[in-house]
Amino acid sequence: MTKHESPPVVLVLAGHDPTGGAGLIADREAVTACGGWALTVPTALTVQSCRDVRRVMPVEAEWIREMVGALDEFAIAAIKVGLLPSPAVLDAVVEVVQRYPGVPLVVDPVLKAGGGSELSTAGLVAAFRERLLPLVDILTPNRLELARLADAGQDDAGRVRSLLARGCGAVLVTGTDDPDPDVPADRVQQRLFTIEGSQSWQWPRLPGRYHGSGCTLAAALAARLAAGDALPLACERAQRHTWQALAEGWQPGSAQWLPQRLTVGCRFP
Repeated sequence: MTKHESPPVVLVLAGHDPTGGAGLIADREAVTACGGWALTVPTALTVQSCRDVRRVMPVEAEWIREMVGALDEFAIAAIKVGLLPSPAVLDAVVEVVQRYPGVPLVVDPVLKAGGGSELSTAGLVAAFRERLLPLVDILTPNRLELARLADAGQDDAGRVRSLLARGCGAVLVTGTDDPDPDVPADRVQQRLFTIEGSQSWQWPRLPGRYHGSGCTLAAALAARLAAGDALPLACERAQRHTWQALAEGWQPGSAQWLPQRLTVGCRFP
């Protein structure tokens, strides 16, 4: 049998969404489409539809540690973290991340479901800021999540500065939800902030509501960092993949639309 070149490996720690629109399945699809191989470790099981989350059941923290420990034959090149449903799971994820110093860590702060259900608590957010945030290489909040995570600042830039001051390496703020009033209504703006400065991209705003857009973006970004892209290029390519996946999405019934991640693949210039 011919031996092929190994794809860059991304360790994904996130919740399981039975619809496949978000969570582990979405992450694996995005990582695969962007040239990587995803190792998927669940942090929670969920009861949900494409409209909202009904129930979240945290995975035992020790199971998370054991599942990751069994993957020692893989050379992990990036880590992507999604839903953190409990303090015990947060502690386990922090321990896992600390096993891989120097490996890029992408965190999608899943604080609320697209349908509005609350997925975190004030205490869990505080523990996240204290324990995990200083380990994060790039955080991918929407503007509402950014406002909730920051402990200072009246605008996006000020809020990001408060996160960078806590040790977070970079923040990619997405504008799909709660768009910036200074951005035209037919555009979506994403802004990357680092200690060196910021840059932004704008994309045509698509009609409808989508389930799993944040997962897609963060997982695609992790895959491109694992492949060796510099941060700005990885951000641009992840955004491009996400926009294409959303543009070719489909709608089950009258619920939120689902991205088609695998069919669009990696269409990078």
